[in-house]
Order: sequence, then C-alpha cells, then structure tokens
Amino acid sequence: MKFLKYYIITIILTSSLNHYGQDKSFKIHTVAFYNLENLFDTINDTSKFDEYSPMMELKANRGEAYLKKIRNMSRVISEIGQDITQNTPTILGVCEAENKTVLEDLLNDALLLKKNYGIVHYDSPDIRGIDVALLYQKEIFTPIHTSSHTLKIYDEQDQKRIYTRDQLLVSGKLEGELIHIIVNHWPSRRGGEAKSRPKRVAAAKLNKRIIDSLQVINPYAKVIIMGDLNDNPNNASVKSILKAKNEKRKVGLKGVYNPYINFFKNGLGTTAYRDSWSLFDQIMITKPLTEKDYSSFRFYKAGIFNKRFLIHKTGTYKGYPFRSWSDGGFSNGFSDHFPVYIYLIKEVSAKENE
Repeated sequence: MKFLKYYIITIILTSSLNHYGQDKSFKIHTVAFYNLENLFDTINDTSKFDEYSPMMELKANRGEAYLKKIRNMSRVISEIGQDITQNTPTILGVCEAENKTVLEDLLNDALLLKKNYGIVHYDSPDIRGIDVALLYQKEIFTPIHTSSHTLKIYDEQDQKRIYTRDQLLVSGKLEGELIHIIVNHWPSRRGGEAKSRPKRVAAAKLNKRIIDSLQVINPYAKVIIMGDLNDNPNNASVKSILKAKNEKRKVGLKGVYNPYINFFKNGLGTTAYRDSWSLFDQIMITKPLTEKDYSSFRFYKAGIFNKRFLIHKTGTYKGYPFRSWSDGGFSNGFSDHFPVYIYLIKEVSAKENE
C-alpha cells in the first residue's frame, strides 16, 4: 500500500467543491486519450496493408525514425496531467497503434517504464491494421473484464463489408471502485463528411448498445467513453445517438455528459485541416460520475493537452498540431491530434490525509 499511496497524491481544491467554505483534500487521477498517429513498427506484416503506412513508406532510416517516434509519444504521455497530479495518466486510451508490440516498446521507454503500465489490446479487423488499446497503471487500476466489439458496416454501393476498428470495453477497479471504459476510433471522413456520416452513426449506435448493456446490470454504472470519433460534439453521432449533454443538470440517470461540447463552442479543437479546427477527440461520462458526493470518484474537470511543444511554430502549418509524418518523411513531431484528458477525484478523509 505504501507504493500505491506514493503515486496517489492529494490536492487542495477551492470552495467550488465545498459547500462549507473550507478547503478539502482529494485524491486525483488523470484519465486520458491519445491518437498516436500511425505508430507502426518497421516490419512488413503481410497479413495487413501496413506497407501503406508512413513508416513503411520511408526509404531509409526506419529504425531511427521508429525510436524517435516512440520517444516522442512517451514524452507526451509522461506529461499529461503531470503538473496537477505529479503522475502520468492512471488510465490512457490510445488509437492508431499497429499492434501490441509497439505499445510494449512505448511503455518500455525510460520515461514510462517505472510506472509499470499494463496493456489491454485486441487485434482489430481494420484493413490498415491499426488498433485501439487501453494502458493502465497496474498498482492503481485492475481490469476484471475486457471485450472487443466489432462494428459491421457496409459500402452503400456494392454492399461489401468495410473493415474498421473494434470498440474496446474494459471494466475494472480504480482503487477498488468499479468503472467501465470504452475506447473508440470511429470511421474516418474519407469521401466527405456527409457521405461517410452513416458509418459514424453506426459506430455511435454500437457504443450506445455497450453502454445500455452496462446500465441494464447497474443503472448507476460509472462509464467513461473516450476516443477519436472523427465527429465533433455537435454531429449526429454524438448529439442524436449518444444524446450527450453539455450541462450536468440536464443529464438523466442513464444519460451522458460531454464536457467537450463547451470546448467546441469556444472554438477549441484537437486536430486541424485547411485552417479549420475539429474536436474529434473527446471523453464523455455517464451521470454517476458527475454527482457532487465525492466519497467516491467523480469527474472534476476536462482539458485538451496542447502545450507549446506540440504545436508547429512556423510555416504552412503554424499553430497546427506538430505531426510526426509529413511530405513523405518523418518530421520528428508528435501527432496530428492533441490528447484529451479528465481528472477524477475522491475526497480524502482526515485519517488518510495524516
């Protein structure tokens, strides 16, 4: 337990969380999501179309580029939430990882190795071979059930199946408290937003079925929905299918709260294209995580991790996320998406805080 407590610090929060006007202490954990932008290894997997990945398209120095890519990804992960929690994310969902091996290499980097992360990963049927996964600190979070949920969608013209990412469900104990995390990477906007919209609506419907299945067992289930949705908070998939709300008081018992709606309304985004920002990366939660009783873990606040080192300083893409791949080569950047994160907090008793 001493090892566990070392990583779980307490913070003093303002009276906005305290009806009695006195500061209180809270345990705090970062839960985050990051699109790793084509984290591929240097080996040609003949069972996938990974030869079209940016890594395999490099004519030389693939090994050097891979090591730099791993280090750059680990640097970002090591800093998410660090300024508040003095720790890396307790739970981190990722997408655009080729396989479990690249995730193991990532977590074996010196910046993350001592955090003792575990991995939940399934190979998905995505035609490019990119997967979603969940990374977690073993001393703090313990998975008790995991499952991969296939999204079956078809081309409107020839009715051939389109192979895309599965949705990952991980149920586990955060310091003994049951929470459920769904990690997503919904179909892209290739072919245009309107034409591709039904694919993401289908993805949202699958997501809703997973949430419903958890709430049938327990209407008060604490569910975290995270991912690169390839849709903004105001698109039909999020607004009409998940029915996500931007005000906690408007969220019903089995409803979903999306703090990123207000970020989007304020013009903020996680990825940019043709001088337009999109907020495709989001983390949403079910109502029980929004309650004001902090005797168990609750939502505190959300953020976009967009520190200056993650942003292009000059040139055509000034102000955009500093991506890893451009002009057919490795740029020594990070990702074309900013990570997103939320903080979960729980009040610490006077005895625990001694």
